[in-house]
Amino acid sequence: MSSTSLGSLVLRGVDHTARPTWKLRETITFYRDVLGLPLIHTISARGWGPATHPDFLHFFFDSGNGSAIAFFYYLGSSAPQELSGKLHSKPWPEDHVFDATHTAWQVDSEEELAAWRDRLVEKGVEVSVETRHEVIESIYFRDPNGYFIEITRKLRTLNDLDARDAAMTLQAAMELEDQATGGVAGLGPIDDVWNRKARLLLPDEPGRAAKVLVLNVPEFASLIEAAKKMPECKVDDGLPDYALIESRSAIEFNRKDLGVKPAVWYGLFTGGLQGRITVFDRDRVRIEP
Repeated sequence: MSSTSLGSLVLRGVDHTARPTWKLRETITFYRDVLGLPLIHTISARGWGPATHPDFLHFFFDSGNGSAIAFFYYLGSSAPQELSGKLHSKPWPEDHVFDATHTAWQVDSEEELAAWRDRLVEKGVEVSVETRHEVIESIYFRDPNGYFIEITRKLRTLNDLDARDAAMTLQAAMELEDQATGGVAGLGPIDDVWNRKARLLLPDEPGRAAKVLVLNVPEFASLIEAAKKMPECKVDDGLPDYALIESRSAIEFNRKDLGVKPAVWYGLFTGGLQGRITVFDRDRVRIEP
């Protein structure tokens, strides 16, 4: 038995990620010559035990900071039908299940992100516009297999407040999943998670008011400032982790007035919500008590 105690076990970072490919030359050219990742290792093997496992090449590129991105090239096999046509998909998530598996590389500055976009475009790669999420800004494109790739820069450093909020959001979601028939398939819209989270954070706050909990981080600051200008809203920004917006009448926010990008806009109530969303389009949201 190992002498290492459970309490001393620590994961030291990602060694590698791996995906299958049926395009050997194109994959090597893209990762080595377009992205500039050194080819560092290849395993060539007769299957890996089971008779159904094809012979393969398993090759690795240095992806930085001691990590690698790797591919399996299965000899004598054919690409599955779901990969057909993926190369020609646009560089944004058209297939949310397939594109959820992706790799993101980090750069240090806005200038570097723009330079990478220029380099990729010059090499004939279709690249998305810069997309600003809550704490990162990214560009997206696809490799020769159709796999989604992201290059991103951090907008701010995550801290303990983010971790506490993350745990609360997932607690609310797990409670709903436990209650739902059929697990995740039985869940409703994200509004239900926001409302359950508000109940966890405001357990002794019954009433008929619409309430919005806003995490005290820069990306949501304009929401608090906008509410302070609304006569129908009461804003308590003295709480440790969240500001509380409260109104006994409907509250409306406009995305352009808040100055937030769509990726932030659609997560506007991640801090928690007590009320009913009756309008939520690209530019306007309305919350009823």
